[in-house]
Amino acid sequence: MSNHLPSLNAIRVFEVAARHLSLVKAAEELHVTHGAVSRQIKQLEENLGLELFERRNRAIFLTRAGLSLQGTCTDIMRQLEAGLRQLRQTDDQPLVVSCEPTIAMRWLIPRLGKFRQLHPELEIHLFAAGGPVDLRHGHIDLALRRNDFVWDANYHAAKVARELIAPVCTPGLLKQGKLQLNQQCLLHTATRPDAWPQWQKLSRQTARSKSRATYEHFYLSLQAACAGLGVAMASAYMVEDEIRSGQLIAPHAFMEDGTDYVLLSALPFDEDQRRLAFLEWLQQELEVTARAVTGAPQ
Repeated sequence: MSNHLPSLNAIRVFEVAARHLSLVKAAEELHVTHGAVSRQIKQLEENLGLELFERRNRAIFLTRAGLSLQGTCTDIMRQLEAGLRQLRQTDDQPLVVSCEPTIAMRWLIPRLGKFRQLHPELEIHLFAAGGPVDLRHGHIDLALRRNDFVWDANYHAAKVARELIAPVCTPGLLKQGKLQLNQQCLLHTATRPDAWPQWQKLSRQTARSKSRATYEHFYLSLQAACAGLGVAMASAYMVEDEIRSGQLIAPHAFMEDGTDYVLLSALPFDEDQRRLAFLEWLQQELEVTARAVTGAPQ
């Protein structure tokens, strides 16, 4: 074997050909001719003094040496891609976060100051949006969502909190210390049309009031509840401040509805310290809110 390392270009050509087990597909991916790929492979084999491919019936198969080299190439390419991502993702770049509008306005924005105190070197750019998100071509780093839709299977998803729901209203709507749901206006929202039926099923409670109002967005129904217009179905994370201040009360305990909040990323969290820092902070802060609203010990 030659003491000189083969060209990196030849290694790259081999890695693509080995992955496809086809010189033609390798040429297509690399945008070169079939002959150019064949010459690079031949030069690499001569440099190593080893056969990397076995050619049978117009097909190619990796030899034992080829399989060994393929494994090494795959590891090197992964390390190189990770290193290049780290170079592009320096701490002075803002972290672009897409967040569902209601949780952005009623929970995240009021607490971003705490994150800034912990990580003054990280700048957050926040976009309010819900539902499906393009993390590969939309210039968005992270998306905070409830897992009520199907996202790209290649995304990395980290659970940040379980959803907790309960009816909320102003104290003035109670009669003799109790909430008579059948006598109240039930506030519905177009973005969570199954919220009341889901809660009734989970809690085994009935709410057959003939009076109802529907709002386009979740946060509008919560604002209506704050104004005393009726009883809204709320997420614990959207009403923590109002529960603490006494503006709203939850006569029935908050309960899990079976869904979770997740943080989505196109890249692994542990390959970008900015993403990892935001993920860990979210998990901790949402846990604090859950404990505060449910009365669980700190």
